[in-house]
Amino acid sequence: MLVTQQPILKRFWYPVMPISALAAPQPFRLLGEDLALWLDGAGNPAAVRDRCCHRSAKLSKGVAIEGAIRCPYHGWSFDAKGTCTNVPQLINGTIPKTYRVDAYFCQERYGYAWVCLEEPLMDLPSIPEATDPQFRQIPEFYETWDCAGLRLMENSFDNAHPHFVHAKTFGVEQEPVPPHPDSFEETEFGFRMRYVLPVFNSEMQKQNLQMEAGRTVRISEGTWYLPFIRTLKITYPNGLIHLIFTAATPIDDRSSQIVQFCLRNDTEEAVTAESVVAFDRAVTLEDRAILEGTEYDVPLSISAEQHMATDKPGIVMRRRLAALVKGE
Repeated sequence: MLVTQQPILKRFWYPVMPISALAAPQPFRLLGEDLALWLDGAGNPAAVRDRCCHRSAKLSKGVAIEGAIRCPYHGWSFDAKGTCTNVPQLINGTIPKTYRVDAYFCQERYGYAWVCLEEPLMDLPSIPEATDPQFRQIPEFYETWDCAGLRLMENSFDNAHPHFVHAKTFGVEQEPVPPHPDSFEETEFGFRMRYVLPVFNSEMQKQNLQMEAGRTVRISEGTWYLPFIRTLKITYPNGLIHLIFTAATPIDDRSSQIVQFCLRNDTEEAVTAESVVAFDRAVTLEDRAILEGTEYDVPLSISAEQHMATDKPGIVMRRRLAALVKGE
């Protein structure tokens, strides 16, 4: 599946960049569309096509003035709806209604600017822990991976890969057969999957979990949100909850912007954010090394690749996406 050739994908929300990055206008490519993002007069993120309607200069190279984005070429300004609000050269007269650029749905959630290119099909994912005062949010990373978002989503729910890909961080290579999920439930927005996974605690992981044992179990609830977002809520026997949010925002057919943060019900005094990020980065870099070597044109046909029992989540993803593409 080439994401830029699937119009239905334009109707989903994607986190595109941290709000903290929008002190000045910024460019971003989403599903092959070049966007300019900035903060409007109320401090809310806004997104328009990154081309001035006058002489096609990149608006992202301009500045934000009184809530509007001003083109660096001739100073034309545009508001969050894409309407031209100022033409310095037009001393008298009304600004023509044709002086406008395409604007997109844009809002802030979880510290990021989210964009939907067309009328949204679904709401943004709801994460109760993000507003729970017992949890702290830790930004982990924001970077481009050269892989398809679907590959990363399948990987996130593949319980057969950790014992090999993550043998240095938490996998148990000598026990390659993972347990069956406790439950698997399809939802309107994707699915939920609950399972218990025995893992090995490396020295770094022991510190993050405040545990001494070399072995423990992850009581996990993974949730997939169409098309390329997941949360993984891990509960450990000592009561610690470590919830990971990961989005593979599609830049183009070959690459994805990976947005990841975590939510934990502990404190900085117990475990530093730096230590938490260091472990999760070590794990995700192991994934990245494999995923960037996979084919980016992921087939939605189930017969195009071989499968085993633990591939059920990926098979469901492919079937759901195939149905979307067909308009079902």
